Amino acid sequence: MSLLALLSSAHGSVDAALSFAYEAALPYSKQYAIRKDAWGGDLGVKEKKAVMAQLFKGNDYWFLMASDVKNAKISVHLYDTTGKLAESEAWQRVHDKKHYVSAGAHIIPDKTGTYFAIVEILKSPEERTPWALVYGYKDVKDKDPKRSK
Repeated sequence: MSLLALLSSAHGSVDAALSFAYEAALPYSKQYAIRKDAWGGDLGVKEKKAVMAQLFKGNDYWFLMASDVKNAKISVHLYDTTGKLAESEAWQRVHDKKHYVSAGAHIIPDKTGTYFAIVEILKSPEERTPWALVYGYKDVKDKDPKRSK
């Protein structure tokens, strides 16, 4: 389902969640190409959604999720096709002054393939919590000529 369709079917806050997801990506934007494609929707507490992405060996990725629901707790984690946790780092943050929450997950895939970003609403004062997910990447192919053979 496209993000546009999700924006029109979900509460108006998915727009804000998307804006905050791109804001969460700002610290990475100098080193990573932040993509314009995004995912979003709304979930209940303890509800999860799998977002499928084709990732390439030789690239370094950050997936960044946000919600505008104050006092919510969200998470994003990255898995390979066997269900094994594949991320190298993950975090969660509360941005009190801007009234949003964010989460991020980092991966440098060992091989090209399909991966899954699992987004979850861990806690929320709302019955349904809007969220959005964006990602960025950079090339990290080995430039050492001794190792490229």
